[in-house]
Amino acid sequence: MEFVFSKKYYLGFLLNNMQQFANIFMPLSIALIMFGIGLELNFSNFRRVFTHPRAIITGLASQLFLLPIIAFLLIYFWPIDPVYKIGVMLLAACPGGTASNLVTKMLRGRVALSVSLTAFNSFIILFSIPLVVQFSFMVFGKEEQSFSLTFGETMSDVLFTVILPVVAGILLNEFFGYKFGDKLHKALQYILPGIMLLAFIVVIFFDESQQNVKYFEHLNLFIPLIILNYATIIVGYLVSRRLKLKHSSAYTIAIEMGLQNSVLALFIANQVLKDKDISLVAILYSSFSLITTFVGGWILKNYFGKKADRKLK
Repeated sequence: MEFVFSKKYYLGFLLNNMQQFANIFMPLSIALIMFGIGLELNFSNFRRVFTHPRAIITGLASQLFLLPIIAFLLIYFWPIDPVYKIGVMLLAACPGGTASNLVTKMLRGRVALSVSLTAFNSFIILFSIPLVVQFSFMVFGKEEQSFSLTFGETMSDVLFTVILPVVAGILLNEFFGYKFGDKLHKALQYILPGIMLLAFIVVIFFDESQQNVKYFEHLNLFIPLIILNYATIIVGYLVSRRLKLKHSSAYTIAIEMGLQNSVLALFIANQVLKDKDISLVAILYSSFSLITTFVGGWILKNYFGKKADRKLK
């Protein structure tokens, strides 16, 4: 009995400490990745975003309006429980995030546009997410819940893991680019892939939200989520091209449309709505969306739109 008790005790102690490690490691790793992205940028990149605002306006409008509309049209008649439909709508109401910035950087898209969309969305969704969620509760027949998000809940993570690290990287690049910045950037090119891989392993194996999820029992949910992922990528790209945005801007917006902020959706489902069924949707989506969005963005970048760019010049 003592041995069994000790074994359970030490196993629980280990898992608890690994969760604490995950809680600390993930924000730090994201911040370091965004710092590395900042080293490749300068303030002129952001100046172009705001002196030619059509791209950022298109991206924001697509994320805030088209995303929930596409999700609603997709799952309204889809044969899944209403609580999962609410989870899909919550996911669609949480656009972008640090993952989309990273995918954009990996595909050499307009990183400044991606980071700017993340920053603006982090403020706008304070008002848009409660509206979308309350509408979803009303339409799909569950007891309506009203809630609000505070500035600190949504902006603090973005501030410390995205905005400040990117600004620090830009400042280092602007003032010390030919000395310290270039050497650090070269070193980070080898370090960041390892950090990304380790972060992925930490999330999959040690984050408590991922544990005890039986993925193969929810194949009926994977289908609409994968369709949502690729449908929003395609619509984001086509709308951007229709509005005569260049290829690089179009597939950057497509990435932002396709890769939702599942971390924020999971936080709202667990901490605000306190519904594990709703949070399951975000967990399932996060298990594949980074890879599928990268693949979709890569196809768009390499096989679409380059000829049309010549007409825009």
